[in-house]
Amino acid sequence: MSHAIGMDIGGTKTLLGIIRDDGRIEAQVKMPTAPQDGFDAAVRRFSGAIRGLLGQSNLRVADLAGIGIGCPGPLNPFTGVINNDYTLPSWGGSNIVKALSGEFGIPVSLENDADAALLGEGYAGAGRGAGNLVMLTFGTGVGGAVLNNGVIYRGAAGEHPEIGHVPIDPGGPTCYCGLNGCLESLASGSAIAEAGKRAGFADSQEVFARVLAGDGRAMRILARAVRACATGLWTIIHTFLPDRLILGGGIMQEHYELFEPAMLDVIKRAKLGPSTGMQLCKATLQNDAGLVGAGFLMMQSKPASK
Repeated sequence: MSHAIGMDIGGTKTLLGIIRDDGRIEAQVKMPTAPQDGFDAAVRRFSGAIRGLLGQSNLRVADLAGIGIGCPGPLNPFTGVINNDYTLPSWGGSNIVKALSGEFGIPVSLENDADAALLGEGYAGAGRGAGNLVMLTFGTGVGGAVLNNGVIYRGAAGEHPEIGHVPIDPGGPTCYCGLNGCLESLASGSAIAEAGKRAGFADSQEVFARVLAGDGRAMRILARAVRACATGLWTIIHTFLPDRLILGGGIMQEHYELFEPAMLDVIKRAKLGPSTGMQLCKATLQNDAGLVGAGFLMMQSKPASK
């Protein structure tokens, strides 16, 4: 049985856990990321949490395959440098791989958090058994990741593809990406909340609650988001031709059934897709996907235990 530390860093909270080579989480802890305290303070907190986890599991540092980290980008997975000026502004230019490998003397790997989440789903969740995967995560924004034959798809200079920003409606809302009417600006939790406020709803949660109650205003907001998802999916499946499409994030955890019929219809009509057909499924690891995937970064060359 091999073990690794998995870390899933977010702008407000970070999950750390001991991941076994069968994908199970042996122990975990959640703690504030607190980027305002600076990078060095975060490294000290993370290091203390890792030692605490080892103590809980009666493991030594030498028993670990390494430390895998999922973190929101921009970042450089090859150098270990984080350049996220949006949610981790005080960490810009910091090398978390160098910091933690120096602290523990074991291998450390850094990966985009969306890629880590898809690795987790592919290794131990909804994508298990399929080599070509695309995952879309619908939360505050719309994120995405791609596995090609089990390997993370990277763009030029190793950049992470931002498939949440595919164009949908040129006349749609302006997005910070510079485009009008991209998928995120129409189907994210923020987009649904903004449309809901214009219709008199407090937030996206109220929109979905009113959809279930049959409110026409809320149903029109949902219909716009569903159409955007279906249109975006058409582009995504014809670009990547995946074996399986995974829908995750908070919105899909709670409301997958509201989006599924339209997405399945797109797959059914996509005659230029794989002849064996594509599968659509809901993410199963939920908030643990990034944690498991980050641990798997350190065990990809090791076979899972039976």
